[in-house]
Amino acid sequence: MNFEFTEEQQLLRKTARQFVDEEIMPHIQKWDSEGGFDPAIWKKLADLGFMGVCVPEQYGGSGMDYNSLAILCEELERGDTAFRTAVSVHIGLNSMTLMQWGTEEQKQKYLVPQAKGEKIGAFGLTEPGAGSDVAGMATTAVRDGDHYVLNGQKTWISLCDVADHFLVFAYTDKSKKHSGISAFIVERTTPGFSSKAIKGKYGIRAGNTGELFFEDMRIPAENLLGKEGEGFKIAMSALDSGRFTVAAGAVGLIMGCLEESVKYCHQRETFGKAIGKHQLVQQMIANMEAGYQMSRLLVYRAGEMKNKGLRNTRETSLAKWQACDFANKAADDAFQIHGAYGYSDEYPVARFLRNSKAPVIYEGTREIHTIMQAEYVLGYREDKQLSKMLPAWEEELQYN
Repeated sequence: MNFEFTEEQQLLRKTARQFVDEEIMPHIQKWDSEGGFDPAIWKKLADLGFMGVCVPEQYGGSGMDYNSLAILCEELERGDTAFRTAVSVHIGLNSMTLMQWGTEEQKQKYLVPQAKGEKIGAFGLTEPGAGSDVAGMATTAVRDGDHYVLNGQKTWISLCDVADHFLVFAYTDKSKKHSGISAFIVERTTPGFSSKAIKGKYGIRAGNTGELFFEDMRIPAENLLGKEGEGFKIAMSALDSGRFTVAAGAVGLIMGCLEESVKYCHQRETFGKAIGKHQLVQQMIANMEAGYQMSRLLVYRAGEMKNKGLRNTRETSLAKWQACDFANKAADDAFQIHGAYGYSDEYPVARFLRNSKAPVIYEGTREIHTIMQAEYVLGYREDKQLSKMLPAWEEELQYN
């Protein structure tokens, strides 16, 4: 085991923190209120190499390890969940899936510009009638010569109005249920595509989320990702990467809750002493710290398994479940510590609380992860090697 960060990782954290402090913090209250952030942020993320932080250099990325992606997600969510979500979807769900399942031609055409930040990638799995029950999806893709004709709808899709490329899942043979789902790379500019943002969200208001519509879209056959019928496996492997980034972001949210709460504890006095001197406030601070440290260890363990090219569905599920639950509780406690001021936009804790709820639901609800962990322990669930694994980090032997 190695619990030390490399100099490169420490520099990444410092750079990401500075970026958040200078580019996000001064504007986030306004962006959250208005329901969108300045699109110039995308270029700034790209200029820093963040859009392809763990993508190999040969594909236009920064070539860092998977725990460097976790560090980036922590720091971005400390600013606001919308920015971590953007990176989670672009890198975790889309680019890393292309790294794992894409052909060389697909990587050159789609992964390279995404890693450079020239194009933005997103992910389309959830439907109005298919969330946790993936087999309930209604979207179809029918082979027609050298194309597939795509029809259907997706919902709660992050970056719906922003992304250039989407990984979309559809039935190519509904009679086969899970084994009849396939994955496709879909371009926004293809005729028959449209998107619509969802307004009035409870949290993550600065982020773009909405619906995708496919009407007789003709998708070139070479845009099939993997083989026909591998879509469910591809989607689940993508969620391993997405959940990893969500868990890392939750660690960053706890970090933000701690920083704001400690600051307020030293500023606010009641009954003749700083509120940090009151034992019940200390209990909330202690619980935040415990959740922060435990979540971090779970996330970095999953990241190290990714670095070594090992299957990590079980470990990532546990990290996502626990970190998101801890973050939701930390945000609630931070709100409580701030008292009536927690109800005000003067402090960020109300935004933290609103933002903390969605990650408990998306990419596997806490109930789904609870069942998964129980089934692992009981021996009802076992992960096998996939036909294609996420590439191990090329330089991971440096840690040995």
